[in-house]
Amino acid sequence: MESQRIFIFVGLMLVSVLLYQEWQSMYGPQPTPAATPELAVNDSAVPSSDDVPQASSSAQAAVPSATVATGKLITLETDVLRLKVDLTGGDIVESELLAFPIEQGGSEPMQILHRNSHFEYIAQSGLIGNDGPDSKGRPLYQADGDSFVAQDGPLVVNLKHVTEAGVTVVKRFVLTPGSYTVGQDFEVINSSGQNLVMQPFMQLKQTIAGESGSMMMPTYRGPAYSTADERYSKYTFDDLTDKALNKTTQGGWVAMLQHYFVSAWVPDADSNNQLYTNSVRGSGIVGMKGEQLVIPAGDTKTVSASFFVGPKDQERLSALSPTLNLTVDYGFLWWLAQPLHWLLTLVQGLVVNWGVAIIVVTIIIKTFLYPLTKKQYESMARMRVLQPKMKALQERYAEDKQKLQQAMMEMYRKEKVNPLGGCLPLLLQMPIFIALYWVLLESVELRHAGFALWITDLSVKDPYFVLPILMGASMFLMQKLSPTTITDPMQQKIMMLMPVFMTFLFVTFPAGLVLYWVVSNLISIAQQLMINRAIEAKNAQ
Repeated sequence: MESQRIFIFVGLMLVSVLLYQEWQSMYGPQPTPAATPELAVNDSAVPSSDDVPQASSSAQAAVPSATVATGKLITLETDVLRLKVDLTGGDIVESELLAFPIEQGGSEPMQILHRNSHFEYIAQSGLIGNDGPDSKGRPLYQADGDSFVAQDGPLVVNLKHVTEAGVTVVKRFVLTPGSYTVGQDFEVINSSGQNLVMQPFMQLKQTIAGESGSMMMPTYRGPAYSTADERYSKYTFDDLTDKALNKTTQGGWVAMLQHYFVSAWVPDADSNNQLYTNSVRGSGIVGMKGEQLVIPAGDTKTVSASFFVGPKDQERLSALSPTLNLTVDYGFLWWLAQPLHWLLTLVQGLVVNWGVAIIVVTIIIKTFLYPLTKKQYESMARMRVLQPKMKALQERYAEDKQKLQQAMMEMYRKEKVNPLGGCLPLLLQMPIFIALYWVLLESVELRHAGFALWITDLSVKDPYFVLPILMGASMFLMQKLSPTTITDPMQQKIMMLMPVFMTFLFVTFPAGLVLYWVVSNLISIAQQLMINRAIEAKNAQ
C-alpha cells in the first residue's frame, strides 16, 4: 500500500472520529426529562423526594413531598467570586466569576450556578437523619445582613437555625480572596438534653441538558464523580435517568462539568461517603452523603467540606483534590495532552503570549520529530528520483495492474527504497495533533487569549478564515513536493481534493490549533526542501 493511501486512511480516521463525536452530540440519544416528580429509587442510595436525600437506614426520617418555596437571598462576594445564597436551606443558587466575562472585553461576568423559571443549576447541602433539620423540610436560616464583601482577609458568614427542640445549627461559609473554593462547615450545638443523630449531604442539581459545543467541537456537560477506585468517571444525564448511582468510598468528590468550568463538592479526604444520583422533575442530581453524626446532649460537633465553582484550572483543582484536575478532560490521550499542556504553560510564562507559545511548542515538537522526519523525506526524495522509472513501468504495464504492482515492488527492492518509509512520522504526529486539539479545546487559559492582529481569541475559529486558507495552501504545497505512486484516477482526485476538504474542516477549529498546524506545515516544507536538495546534490556527484 502506498504511503499516500496511509495518509488518506489516517486523515479519514481522524475526520470520522470528529464527525462521529459531532453526530452523537447533535443526533445521538438525548436524555428525556422525568415525566413524574421522582424516579423509583433505592432507599439507601438516592434522594427519595424532591431535593432532599433520604438518610441511611439507621438514621431514617420522613421527608416532605412538596417543593419548598424559595426564601430571601443574601450575597457573598470576594474579588473573584460572587455568590447568592437562599436562606431557605442555605443553598448556593447563583455564582458569578468576576474575572471571567461572558464576552471578550465585556463587563458581564460568567454565571455558573443560576436559577430562573426555565433553568436551574444550584449547589445544595444540609443535615438529614432522625434529627436533621433538612429531613423535616428545608430549614430557614437567619443571617446578620443581606450582603457580605471580603475586605483584607477571608470572609466568614454564619447562617443560624434553631430547631423546635432548641438545637442550634450553624451553616458557615468561608470565602478567601483570589480563590474559587468555598469552605463550608455545619456546626451543631446540642442543647436539647438528648443525643442527636444526623447525616450531612451535599449535592448539585441541574436541569437536564445534553452535550454542548460547536461543529466539530463537542464538549461534555453533565455529572462526574471520583472514588478511591475510580479516579475520574463521567455519569451522563442519560446514565442518571437510566440507573441511579450508588457507590461508597473514602473521600471522593462529585461535580457538574461544562466547557471551561466546573462545580464540585469535595469532602474531607479521610471521611467515608456515599455517592448517589437522582432525576427529579426534569433535573439531574449528583451528590454524596457523609458519615452519620452522633451528637451527645450538651455537646457540639462540626463537619466540613469544600465547594469549588470556577474555571478548570488544573493547579487550583489539584490543590483541592489530587484527582479533581481530571475534570479537564483530554480524552484517551490524556497521558500525552497533560505534558503538552505543561510545556505550553511553561513557554507561555516566558513569552507571555499564547500564540507565540503555540509557535514555540510547534518548533519544539518538530525538532523532536526531526530524526524521523528526515528519514521520511529521504524516503520520499528517493521516490522522486525513481519517478522516471515508475512512469516507464506504468506505461509498460498500463493494462495489467497486477504485473505493475509486482514490477514496482521489484524496483523498490533493487533500489532499497521503502514506499512506507514516510508514514511513521505522520502516524506519530496524528496523536500529537489530537492531543493538542483537546488541550486547546479544554484549557481555560486560552479562553479569550489573543495572539496578534485579527486573532483576538485563540480558543475560537479564525473570524476571517485566514489561517485555515494558509493551512490548505501549505498542505497543497507539501503534496506537490511529495512524489506519488498512485495510478488510480479516483485516488488521484481524492489526493487533489484533500487540501480543500481539510481547509473546510479546519474552518471550525480553534485558531490556536490551526496556527499550530500552519506553522508545522511551513516547517515541514522547509525541512523537505532542504533534505531534497541535499539528496539531489548527492546524487549529482
